This record gives sequence, C-alpha cells and structure tokens, in this order.
Amino acid sequence: MLIYQCVVNATCAEPHTSDPDLLNRIRAKLLTGSVLISVAEVFKLLGDPTRVRLLDALSHGQRCVCDLAALVSLSESAVSHQLRLLRTARLVRVRRTGRLAFYSLDDHHVIGLLQDTRKHVMEHSHAKRGHRE
Repeated sequence: MLIYQCVVNATCAEPHTSDPDLLNRIRAKLLTGSVLISVAEVFKLLGDPTRVRLLDALSHGQRCVCDLAALVSLSESAVSHQLRLLRTARLVRVRRTGRLAFYSLDDHHVIGLLQDTRKHVMEHSHAKRGHRE
C-alpha cells in the first residue's frame, strides 16, 4: 500500500492509503458505453412516480390498460403512453387478445428491482423516524 494522492482530474483533499492496482481493477469493472447508458435510462424511467405506480400494480399480476388506468386514477391514453415507454425499456411486455392488450412485468429482475428499492426506502424511512423519537 502506498500513500497515493488522486491525480486523475482532481486531487484528494487528504492523502490516504490507496492501492493504484486495486483502483485499476475496479475501473475495469465499471459500467461503460451502451450498458451504462441503458442502466441510466432505466433509472430515469423509474424516476417518474406514475411509472413506478404502474410497475407496482403490475407486480400483482397482468392487467389490461383499462384496469391499470382505474388502479392509478389516470386516463387510458395516459397509461398507454407510460406503458409504451416501459415496454421500450423492456420493463413490461404486452400480450394481445383481440382488441385487448394485457401488460405484465417483463421478468423477475423488474420485480426484484421494485421490491429491493421498496425495502431500501422503507428501511431508511424507519431509521429516520427512529432518530426523531
């Protein structure tokens, strides 16, 4: 281990023990290129409460647009627009039966992402309440 000051575009305020080889191994594993862009796009889509509500509703099973509209108190047109965005990002999929379109979460990763995020928020919410009491 060396005392290593950051030299890439910035200088650390305090010298500290750092391992340049370890940093290089980590740097090689960081998201880059199209994968980085795709991950950021998913998080951008999830930054909209309406889309999160739709994913939450779909975590309870497939639903048609009219049922989803009723669940989230929006017009069918507004829900269809949001679902189109979610489908483009492969967060939801559609199954058509005649004129009806049934939407569901694309795969277990979407459910996991939603559940893990909910747990994260709830844990931090409980921790904040505990500090106030």
